Amino acid sequence: MSAGRRLLVLLVAVALLAGAGTLAVLHAAERARGGRTSGVPVVSGPVSLGAGAGGPRLVFRTMAWGAQRDRLAAVPLAHPDAVRTVADGPSCLRFHAAAGTGICLQAVPGLVQDGYRAVVLDAALHEVRHYDLAGIPTRARVSPSGRLVAWTVFLSGDSYAGTSFSTRTSVLDTRTWTLQENLEDDALTVDGAPYRAPDVNVWGVTFADDDRFYATVATGGRTYLAAGGVAGRTLTTLHGNVECPSLSPDGTRVAYKKRVPGLPEDAPWRLYVLDLRTMAESATAERRDVDDQALWLDDGTLAYALPGDDGTDLWSVPADGSGAPALLVRAALAAAVVH
Repeated sequence: MSAGRRLLVLLVAVALLAGAGTLAVLHAAERARGGRTSGVPVVSGPVSLGAGAGGPRLVFRTMAWGAQRDRLAAVPLAHPDAVRTVADGPSCLRFHAAAGTGICLQAVPGLVQDGYRAVVLDAALHEVRHYDLAGIPTRARVSPSGRLVAWTVFLSGDSYAGTSFSTRTSVLDTRTWTLQENLEDDALTVDGAPYRAPDVNVWGVTFADDDRFYATVATGGRTYLAAGGVAGRTLTTLHGNVECPSLSPDGTRVAYKKRVPGLPEDAPWRLYVLDLRTMAESATAERRDVDDQALWLDDGTLAYALPGDDGTDLWSVPADGSGAPALLVRAALAAAVVH
């Protein structure tokens, strides 16, 4: 047998073993769940990111076990417990949308290991363009007009809980297709002074409009809320101990996860809200660890992911600190409100 044929046989064997291993893991997981399915009612059908009848919709990555897991699904925002419509479209690890533009961060299966890419979607979930990613997808956002999209990937590490990780955040203009590959190249001001350091990380963009945005900047063992400008390529810190910000629809508040002293190292966060007019922060009624970039359902309500039987569920809580957390959508992740 020639060397080339032996190599081909080896590669095929590796692929078959990997597939068998994946099936064994899935079977074991199903057995561990007692053979249960998620019990989430679903129906196949079209999912649109554009305007339509029926009022606002919540579009998200469905986590329900089965062939449709990781597809995009939709429910009426007013009735999130309704039967979800699952699209026969792309599978996404992270997703967000606004004004008919979607961003889907997805895995690309490989022979040895998966790769990743960012796919820009139109209102019908058709691919417009895609970009290869240098790491594991973790955050995605679209500006209110649908013009700008942003994504964050882990270059090293796979969790924000520790300190040994590196990220890269990119911003794409979907009109000109200009890509700013790394926001760490922006001119950074920390505590009022120009700042440069090799350990700067930027992640978790949230847009105010087609120029202004907010993001987390980390350096020197600290994290900050920073205000950014796309045109000027600038970042300016505003407030400390802020991660994964999310701007309210009225532009006056930022929801974020805050590291609270005394909590476990692997579960250090609580969900907070910062008033940008006064810089006063307040805790929400959610007392569990929230490792997510929260979503504003409206000007008074936040949604966020927590671990669940199918991986993650979406929960909601009032943004003003009142009330109590409530289960919003089972078996769901990475949501967007589509008007």
